[in-house]
Amino acid sequence: MLKPTEATFVHKIRVAWADCDPAFIAYTGRIPYWGLESIDAWWEHTTGIDWYALNVDRKLDGPFVHMSLDFSSPVTPRHKLECEVSLLKLGTSSLRHRVIGRQNGKECFRGEFVSVLVDSKTFKACPPPEDLRKLLLAE
Repeated sequence: MLKPTEATFVHKIRVAWADCDPAFIAYTGRIPYWGLESIDAWWEHTTGIDWYALNVDRKLDGPFVHMSLDFSSPVTPRHKLECEVSLLKLGTSSLRHRVIGRQNGKECFRGEFVSVLVDSKTFKACPPPEDLRKLLLAE
């Protein structure tokens, strides 16, 4: 297993009024959604291929096998949500990402998301193709 560099990517999200609950803060379920949205943007930024193209064009899927989140401050529509994405570890077929969400410089949540690359037809785990592996490690 290889540990990539500590390079990060920041995906900015507009939190809308409709994302909020009666307490005027983001619905809890939106947090993992924004984490996944940010990882998808990271894929496109890092490799030039988003999840849709990865699945449809490259016949690779990336189901998640683990997610964990810790919350430290409410997310509101008051400021942009900046989600910092880092690839913590690239395994034989797995990727471990960290996503840190901040608003106005204050950390709101921190999570780890682990996915496994699988062949879309067989749904069997597989290593990333060499061209993608090089891009993932060059980050």
